[in-house]
Amino acid sequence: MNGARKRIGILVGGGPAPGINSAISACVLEAVNNGIEVMGIWDGFSQLMQGRKDRARLLTMTDIATIHAEGGSILRTSRANPTTNPENLATTIRMLRELEVSYLVSIGGEDTALSAAEVARNSGGDVRVAHIPKTIDNDLPLPGSIPTFGYETARHVGTQLVLNLMEDSRTTNRWFVVVVMGRKAGHLALGIGKAAGAALTLIPEEFSDEPIGIDDLVKVIEGAMIKRKLSGRDDGVAVIAEGVAERLDPEELARLAGVNIARDPHGHIRLGEIPVAAIIRREVQKKFAASGVDLGMVDVTVGYELRCAPPTPFDIDYTRTLGYGAIQFLLSEPSNEKLTHGGLVFMEDGNLSAMPFEDMRDDATGKTRIRVVDTASQYYKVAREYMTRLESDDLDNSEKLAKLAAISQQTSAEFKKRFASVV
Repeated sequence: MNGARKRIGILVGGGPAPGINSAISACVLEAVNNGIEVMGIWDGFSQLMQGRKDRARLLTMTDIATIHAEGGSILRTSRANPTTNPENLATTIRMLRELEVSYLVSIGGEDTALSAAEVARNSGGDVRVAHIPKTIDNDLPLPGSIPTFGYETARHVGTQLVLNLMEDSRTTNRWFVVVVMGRKAGHLALGIGKAAGAALTLIPEEFSDEPIGIDDLVKVIEGAMIKRKLSGRDDGVAVIAEGVAERLDPEELARLAGVNIARDPHGHIRLGEIPVAAIIRREVQKKFAASGVDLGMVDVTVGYELRCAPPTPFDIDYTRTLGYGAIQFLLSEPSNEKLTHGGLVFMEDGNLSAMPFEDMRDDATGKTRIRVVDTASQYYKVAREYMTRLESDDLDNSEKLAKLAAISQQTSAEFKKRFASVV
């Protein structure tokens, strides 16, 4: 690495998450305490890819004095991907060199981590990267049950919103379908649903890797509603991770959405542009309408309300440690050859450590591994225990089966045939 330059750059990629500003603040504090300048880079990699240096400037202690408790990102963020073609990658590295940035702190999720790793690997040793894992989805491959920063705040705020909707549900005696952000993993939906005590929570990990039909999803919700009605309740809230939509057959999803399926620069379906909650609500209503039931339901999407919330004390505390750790990692000699170009900074058992970028990758795809909900874990089993869902016992008990079938205006045989696949 060129020892002549002593400047650290900081940028943010992906969606916002509570705690970004706290991480930025800690990085600047620790860098300045070590006599090193910090260059704030606006809009993730997007400006660098365009060959622009004017959207970067030095950050001072005054700039970050009170931002640690604020939501959002003073550097803004983007999903720009410099690895889409060699020219973009080369321009990004050239801009960092011209900005005299020897070290880069990237704050983001799986895609930003992958982009940062490629920047470091292709810089010829001129840029070393420390990646701070950030996502409200909690799906980066950190050791054990360590959360990604932003998750705990998002779960806290989301739980309050769902509790409000549960009260509305009881008051108006109707069901709500609440879709919660979480592209690949159901951590956030499950965390919110479990904490709020929602009647039902559905996550993508429950389904096979094969594409499912909308009716497979509807049956789970429909069965829960019928079972809850048997206990005397016509109200309820179903919390569903938006990643369930990615398990649907793409052609069916496009037909139900009535739009072409758009993708972001990293190739992901733009789930935010698809009315997932409305689609599910509409399809459930159709099933009940076929039995002559005019079912009043409300669909709600929860996600954007969570991303720029002020961080809770947990996430402020957590990100201050991660920011400090990122600077210390960059200024120290690599502990092994795999960390030469950089790595992901994380906490384990109260201590800071670093994971080589290559250890984050899936050998088969080359992309960042996704941490999914372990449906065999006790954590999930407890959540499942307190949901209202059809179980095999409901279909095996002839008396209970007859009552459930009567509610849905079916014979016991018809009811059992329809719901056997989802118990």
